[in-house]
Amino acid sequence: MPVFRLDDRVVFPRPDLAEDDGLLAVGGDLRPERLLLAYANGIFPWYHDELPILWHSPDPRMVLCTSDLHVSRSLAKTIRRHRFSLRLDTAFEQVIDGCAAARDGEPGTWITDDMREAYLELFRLGFAHSAEAWVDGELAGGVYGVSLGGAFFGESMFARVSDASKVTFVALVRQLSRWHIDLIDCQVYTDHLASFGAQPIPRAKFLAELDAALDKPTLPGRWCFDADMT
Repeated sequence: MPVFRLDDRVVFPRPDLAEDDGLLAVGGDLRPERLLLAYANGIFPWYHDELPILWHSPDPRMVLCTSDLHVSRSLAKTIRRHRFSLRLDTAFEQVIDGCAAARDGEPGTWITDDMREAYLELFRLGFAHSAEAWVDGELAGGVYGVSLGGAFFGESMFARVSDASKVTFVALVRQLSRWHIDLIDCQVYTDHLASFGAQPIPRAKFLAELDAALDKPTLPGRWCFDADMT
């Protein structure tokens, strides 16, 4: 099946036309309207500096429903200690930079400079959000992603302090549940995400659930945790 090459039009081919590895299209740009259209159609960008923009819609798709969130006993104990101060949307740029930093044993990052600027623009427009864990005024870890309707599209997380990103992720999922944002797109399988209750589901099922989630209104602007969540 051929990979589609995008032009200046803000359009995408059908996700079910993706190759076996999920690759659907090549090229285009990262302007906000294209990114938001991609997410609304179950498509996301994933590439690195030496490649053109690559757009993916994998099958199966890793998904977490907020009602399926699993918290291990050890993590629940860490959460009860209230070691971290938790915030939303107070340090988006720092979070994306933390996620972009090269990890041990890895040569680089898929968060290119263009990706960074694109998601900063989505944050300024009120569609991208960060959840953050702080210790003594220092950013210890965080998560960022994009929100549309009743869906949250998780992009990346990082931790500088043990369990910081895990505690942040749990708090974010619980807050999203309160706002009836119940579908969390985790993109592809990892053992880490599976430990929280995320599961791979067929792409067709994910797209149907996404369509239903997009019937809900988007919660725009800067977010804050409910007082009892932090």
